[in-house]
Amino acid sequence: MKNKHLKSSAVELRFLGLLLTFIFLSGSAWAQTAYVSNEKDNSISIIDLKSFEVTETLKVGQRPRAILLSKDQSKLFICASDSDTVQVLDLTTNQIIQELPSGDDPEQFALHPDGKRLFIANEDDNMTTVVDVETGKAINEIQVGVEPEGMAVSPDGKWAVNTSETTNMVHWIDTDVMNVVENTLVDQRPRHAEFSPDGQQLWVSSEIGGTVSIIDVQSKKIIEKISFSVVGIENGRVQPVGIRLSSNGKWAFVALGPANRIAVVNAESFEVEEYLLVGRRVWHMDFTPDEKYLLTTNGVSGDVSVIDVEDMKVVKTIKVGRFPWGVVTRP
Repeated sequence: MKNKHLKSSAVELRFLGLLLTFIFLSGSAWAQTAYVSNEKDNSISIIDLKSFEVTETLKVGQRPRAILLSKDQSKLFICASDSDTVQVLDLTTNQIIQELPSGDDPEQFALHPDGKRLFIANEDDNMTTVVDVETGKAINEIQVGVEPEGMAVSPDGKWAVNTSETTNMVHWIDTDVMNVVENTLVDQRPRHAEFSPDGQQLWVSSEIGGTVSIIDVQSKKIIEKISFSVVGIENGRVQPVGIRLSSNGKWAFVALGPANRIAVVNAESFEVEEYLLVGRRVWHMDFTPDEKYLLTTNGVSGDVSVIDVEDMKVVKTIKVGRFPWGVVTRP
């Protein structure tokens, strides 16, 4: 009888252990995180997306701007612009484990869907550098226009595009031949490019031109151009930069720089439906993994605004480092 009770207790303890493990793993899965690059502090702020609080600040290379996740989301790539390198941050240890080659002043980059090729816009040498992230070696250098900044890769991996701020062009790179095969002229100072989720369109912001051009990917022609007008703000301060498109294809959010607004655009009709007031000099954005919230980096005010996407309202402001520039989130 005694052995029977002992056996029963052992089974109960084992069940309890399994239950606690499940709870722990479930809790970890809910621990969504945001990473913000602080351009003037040479740092990355880590934000817990449950509490919307900064939990840690990491020192990185000089003038970090664009940041993105590796395909398996275990690493963070960082454009350390004034260090002329792309750093690799291990998200388990929060340590820099590698520096990838790039040209002078890497500003934005995009990862090919294969998870191996990183396309880097190097602002000071008019090049797109292609790096194999597995070997850590540069495999191509592609001549583009003057002051390249924006980079994007199509969902099917066929196209890598670069925007050149001074040439005012979108350069279409065929990822098979690794060369520019076509160019599209857009308005003055194009800063950012974003493919639609279905890969049929490319959205490009022109900061000085004050517009966003929607380009048909197949024809490489502009099919629509969106202008912005904010009551009480002079037109010269309405400067489109970052763009984020919702995965359902319904919404486009455009950061309007010193206008301190996010434009909410109907991605089907291309109509601007409203403007949301955020922090000063808004740069870039990213959705939380469930797309319930949109986070914006506000350079001059040194904070992040949290937008409730369903209600289209700013619900929180999070203080980070000086001149936050890029933001990415992960589960």
